[in-house]
Amino acid sequence: MDFYYDAFLDYLRVEKGLSKNSILAYANDLKRYRQYLSSNSITNPGKITRKEIMDFLFSLRGTLSPQSISRLLSTLKNFHRFLLREKIASIDPADLIETPKLDKKIPSFLTFEEVEKLLKAQDVKKAQGLRDKTILELIYATGLRVSELSSLKLSDMNLDIGFLKCKGKGSKERIVPVGKVAQSYLEKYLISARPKLLGKKVNDLKINNLFLAQGGRTFSRQSVWKMIKQIVKKVGIKKPVSPHTLRHSFATHLLDGGADLRSVQEMLGHVSITTTQIYTHINSKRLKEIHTRFHPRSK
Repeated sequence: MDFYYDAFLDYLRVEKGLSKNSILAYANDLKRYRQYLSSNSITNPGKITRKEIMDFLFSLRGTLSPQSISRLLSTLKNFHRFLLREKIASIDPADLIETPKLDKKIPSFLTFEEVEKLLKAQDVKKAQGLRDKTILELIYATGLRVSELSSLKLSDMNLDIGFLKCKGKGSKERIVPVGKVAQSYLEKYLISARPKLLGKKVNDLKINNLFLAQGGRTFSRQSVWKMIKQIVKKVGIKKPVSPHTLRHSFATHLLDGGADLRSVQEMLGHVSITTTQIYTHINSKRLKEIHTRFHPRSK
């Protein structure tokens, strides 16, 4: 069976172009599935039936959340579809298993005032402070995912016209407008902070990553998370905040300002507009709160 798992992961990596994190998530799901099948002496993928899959999912109740089980089922559907496509199996036992409908969790976001707190907390006279300020301004200005931000290269920037190029999920490339404030900080960072962070490697043309740690090392996605958590604690924001919270704030504030849903979808890099529509639920909830608070006949 290990051969088929590895072949499927190679298919996701090479043909689908999924990111390392996505591949790792699939691998973890398959590892759990493989252990269950092995414990039940099932070694031939052509012998797996709908019953085995349902029994496996049922065994996870109380161990995993409904969201995790739903995601795992999605992995199994893709895996068995692959086995059928490659003629490793003659049927797809997962085909008729319905994915449970889950309530979409409305993403958390920051108010304008909270974003301002975050953006004013860095000491931009220091190289690291200017880098952190630039990162926050850029995420809020573009809605980039943290993985997209940490993988940005110098060649992805076109500051003359105020755009950047990034690769999203499935290695899909998109062009995103930067905005004048973030563009200004990017220019300052490139001129004064990045050379200082490079240090002795300032003339090393092989270092092409945009954001760097001291000594020219790549400023990783984990470093971005850690930096944001430290600033959130410093400014006294009590709600949980992650790089994705700034992405949610970017989308929410755009729609609040009158941006159309299709444009926001393009900037976020969502394949389906239904993913972007979650932000309209935020607006609806806020409108309800305002109505309840101010309308004389709402109570």
